[in-house]
Amino acid sequence: TLALSYAETHPDRVKGLILRGIFCCRRKELLWFYQDGASMLFPDAWDKFLEPIPSVEHGDLMSAYHRRLTGTDEQEKLKVATAWSVWELATSRLYIDPSYIAHATDDAKFAVAFSRIETHYFVNGAFMKEDGQLIKNADKIKDIPGVIVQGRYDVVCPAYTAWDLHKAWPKAEFHWVDDAGHSSKEVGIVHELITATDKFREL
Repeated sequence: TLALSYAETHPDRVKGLILRGIFCCRRKELLWFYQDGASMLFPDAWDKFLEPIPSVEHGDLMSAYHRRLTGTDEQEKLKVATAWSVWELATSRLYIDPSYIAHATDDAKFAVAFSRIETHYFVNGAFMKEDGQLIKNADKIKDIPGVIVQGRYDVVCPAYTAWDLHKAWPKAEFHWVDDAGHSSKEVGIVHELITATDKFREL
C-alpha cells in the first residue's frame, strides 16, 4: 500500500516495484476482512474476533476496536489488540499454523503496535483523497517495471485487488501462487519474491 502510494506520488524516484499480497485500502477490501466476508471462511476465528466487542457495536468493528485501542484502559487495550492480531495471523496462511498465531498471543508489544497502526489507518481510509485512489492513479506508474505476486487463496488481501491493479497496470508482471495464502513466508511466495529481486538487481 505504502509502496504504491509513494510510487504514484513520486514516480520519478522509483526504479521498480515488487509487490506481494496487494492491498489498496478500498472500503470494500476493509469490509471483506473486518466486517463481512472472510468471516464465512473462518467462522471459528471470527467468533473469537467478535468476543471483546459488545454485539451492539458489531455493525462497525473497525471503529469499535479503534476506540478501545486508543482508550485509557490498558487491560482492555491488550485484550482487543490480541484478538485483532490473532484474527489476521489465523487467516494469513493457506494452512493454519498455531506457532505463527502464537506470535500475537505471546508478544504483547507486537499485538498492541500492530493493531493500533492498522486501525488508525483503516478508520481514516489510509488518509487517501478518495476511495480506490491507488487503482485510479495506476497510470502514473504505467512505465515503471513491476512484479505483482499474489497468493491465490489470500483471504486477508483477496485476489481481486491484485487483479484490479494488474488490469490498471498491465506492464507489470503478474504471478499467481496457487498454493499460498497471504503470508510472505509461504514457500511459493518466497520463491517468486526471490526471483523478482534477483531480476531487479540489474535495474
